Amino acid sequence: MTDDHRNTPPAETPPTRQQTPEAVPSQQPAPPLAPPRGPGTRGLARALRHWRLFLAAVVPCLVLAVVGWWIWPQQPTGLPPHIAAGTVQADLLSPDGAGRLAGTTLVAGPRSNRPHAPLAVSPPDCAVAVGPTTQSVYGQAWTAFLSATYRDAEGTGAHTVNQVIGVFPDGEKAGAAFRTLTDGLAKCPSSTRTDQAGRTTKWAYTAQPPTPVAVAWTAAQDGSAKWACHHQARVKGTSLLQVAVCQAGDGQPTAAKLADALTGKVSG
Repeated sequence: MTDDHRNTPPAETPPTRQQTPEAVPSQQPAPPLAPPRGPGTRGLARALRHWRLFLAAVVPCLVLAVVGWWIWPQQPTGLPPHIAAGTVQADLLSPDGAGRLAGTTLVAGPRSNRPHAPLAVSPPDCAVAVGPTTQSVYGQAWTAFLSATYRDAEGTGAHTVNQVIGVFPDGEKAGAAFRTLTDGLAKCPSSTRTDQAGRTTKWAYTAQPPTPVAVAWTAAQDGSAKWACHHQARVKGTSLLQVAVCQAGDGQPTAAKLADALTGKVSG
């Protein structure tokens, strides 16, 4: 476009017809006047030639780009990642599903695909009660594991829901892990835990009598205005499942509903 403006020829007045004296008529017609071909005219012709070459090179590329965009398969946007059926990821309750059962809005929090190392507690016999989802219970024999924590949407910590699925090679190993859990709960009425910042908290544990495939218990923090974590554990086939609901007040009914729903999703 810059070349066009620079080389545009100035306005020219049309040439006048050649005049001859009236008294002496012309014997030969005057030769036709050729159109002027000044520098401006040559620049315009050169610019037009460049534009033709430019369009000849660009237009096919644009056509190919448009055709490619039209036939390229559209990719879905805003969709969650595909989760294969029958996996521990597919068996988990979603934040919306868990929130409906808990009566609050929950959002996804931390996840782990392996149990954490055993926790150091006092007395040492309370390692299972303090860390029921750690290696103290699940050991190293599991074949699939997933722990997911959901929190209240306001971020106040008023509600926390945790789900754990551990899959073992066979039902015997899953049952052995469940018995490790129930035996550890029976050994620990209370414990003292020191975190990484050096803060100590005291917890009291109350377990209901277990059945061969289920147990429920509560871990209450001392001096925390009725704050407690309400637990349920179930064995189904080759899986050991756990659900915990932490809140102020009685969360055991909610934990039971969540455990029922999670157990119903697990294939075994």
